[in-house]
Amino acid sequence: MKGTGLSEKAEKDSRGWRSHVRTMFALFQRKRLPTEPHSGSGEAPPKLLRPESAATLLATPRRQRLLEHIWQRTALSRSQFATLYRTPLERYAALVQRLPASESHHHAYPGGMLDHGLEIVAYALKLRQSHLLPVGAPPEAQAAQAEAWTSGTAYAALLHDIGKIAVDLHVEYDDGRAWHPWHGPLCRPYRCRYRQDREYRLHGAATGLLCRQVIGADILDWLSGYADLWTALLYALTGHYEHAGVLGELVVRADRASVAQELGGDPSRAVAAPKHTLSRQLLEGLRHLVRSEMRLNQPGPSDGWLTEDALWLVSKTTADRLRAHLLSQGTNGIPEKNTTLFDVLQDYQLVQPTPEGNAIWRAAVRSDSGWCHSFTFIRLAPALIWEAESRPPSFAGMVRVEQNDGTSSANVTAASSNSLERAVHALEPSVDDARFSAPPVADRSTDSPVQLDESRTFAPPDSITPEADEEFGIDEESHVGLAEPTFAIPPSHAVVDNISAPSGEHFIDWLRRGITARKIIINDAKALVHTVADSAYLVSPGLFQRYAQEHPQIAPVAKQDDISEWRWAQKRFEALKLHRKQRNGFNIWTCEVSGPRKSRRLHGYLLKEPSRIFAETPPNNPYLKLIEAEPA
Repeated sequence: MKGTGLSEKAEKDSRGWRSHVRTMFALFQRKRLPTEPHSGSGEAPPKLLRPESAATLLATPRRQRLLEHIWQRTALSRSQFATLYRTPLERYAALVQRLPASESHHHAYPGGMLDHGLEIVAYALKLRQSHLLPVGAPPEAQAAQAEAWTSGTAYAALLHDIGKIAVDLHVEYDDGRAWHPWHGPLCRPYRCRYRQDREYRLHGAATGLLCRQVIGADILDWLSGYADLWTALLYALTGHYEHAGVLGELVVRADRASVAQELGGDPSRAVAAPKHTLSRQLLEGLRHLVRSEMRLNQPGPSDGWLTEDALWLVSKTTADRLRAHLLSQGTNGIPEKNTTLFDVLQDYQLVQPTPEGNAIWRAAVRSDSGWCHSFTFIRLAPALIWEAESRPPSFAGMVRVEQNDGTSSANVTAASSNSLERAVHALEPSVDDARFSAPPVADRSTDSPVQLDESRTFAPPDSITPEADEEFGIDEESHVGLAEPTFAIPPSHAVVDNISAPSGEHFIDWLRRGITARKIIINDAKALVHTVADSAYLVSPGLFQRYAQEHPQIAPVAKQDDISEWRWAQKRFEALKLHRKQRNGFNIWTCEVSGPRKSRRLHGYLLKEPSRIFAETPPNNPYLKLIEAEPA
């Protein structure tokens, strides 16, 4: 009987334990709530996307051309190419699907990550052909290792941004379950968005999470047998390009070219861009403005205020002056829109974000005298601008951050101790320094393949800036019958140097000096000045927009005339009557840009005498042809 009792007790305990296990397993299998639910955010969830096979994703004409371009840069048969390149590229496509490469900058559209990956591989392999690797090795060793270094270059380029899908992007299925790339490729409808709390340089370190999924164990085993290549590749895959030698430089330059092409720039110029990074140029520009031009800590209206823990700079004033200063120094690719410029400053961690993750703060300034006013600011760490011994005294009044509803919050706390360290780290050469190497004139409709074969003297026909009349419109009536100018026009060839105030004469002087100093390029991709019909052709409104951006003092006078800054400059130029008119009386001439793949049109002014801006008139741009209108 005792044995029976013990057996019954043991069986009862066993049933209880099994029931407990089943309960715990059921709890574990329940759906998890999304880690970052969209509900309550006030925004509609992003559109659902359907996962596609790698073959489908790579089947577009443009991607097929890129794959062909990559194959041509190797010395492999088709079967060897399939093993070393096609298979990793297909794994990459299956993993990144239609995810964007950035939130609002380059390749910021569905499928942008895949396009950027293919482009940077194509550029990197083109650049790799100019190097004998490993550097300093005997010729026979370089020949034996050639294909390994070529493959390593391709993998480092392909994976340079893939960490974003692990740490920067929040991806979830249609049922709200979060997806992570280590789960394997997406398998059902999904949506994605960039995390607002992301650490902007973490994605470089996250590449190691996904390296094996894309490259594969066999290829990694093969590459690990080449000590110099393996060291450089590991540095590159973790974002330490400064330690990756030539391999890191190839990836940085290739990324710069891909970004330039997507943003409408000249990839060949981006590849050869100087090593002074955009982040360093921005920081040096801010230091110059704050130290030399801006008024700080005034008891009334001021350009900024320095408190114990932060430097508060009025946002629009700072953006306009920073852009004008950098353009005057010959820096190309500065964002035209202030919102984009603020995003760049935040990406490089030169400005401190709000608690919501934005670059712009709203705060009220109150001086000891009782003056008070609210502004929008960007906030910087004072240590970025001054050394400790040269820092000026802090503002005697108070700067209080305002909530979105206009009410004041508590005084701002000191910046985190590592903000300066992160900002200084942002100045090191990085693949992301290429993001604004060209003016943001994105146009993916051209579907143009990678072009790296030539270095042209003249602008390739598919690279010339799409004329801004598509954005602003061409109003010919505004160019006919202008009133006579109220100022005196200098006689021919008597444009005065060193004119300080914006005017028509100042525009011509600025243009001539810019061409002489090579700050304004001519007859090249994205150039705003060309040689046509043995004279100077000024692209409108692009050239006048650049002039207005470099001279923000135009804004108040243009506002008085109730016109935009660039139109103000354009009218002052027209009043000089230095340009030819068409037979129908119109000021604007149309040029057809022709090439092997397509044609396009530009609009602009044709000078009567090119010597106004050219010391010696260059040859005509063979890609441009004037289209003269019929007489009225």
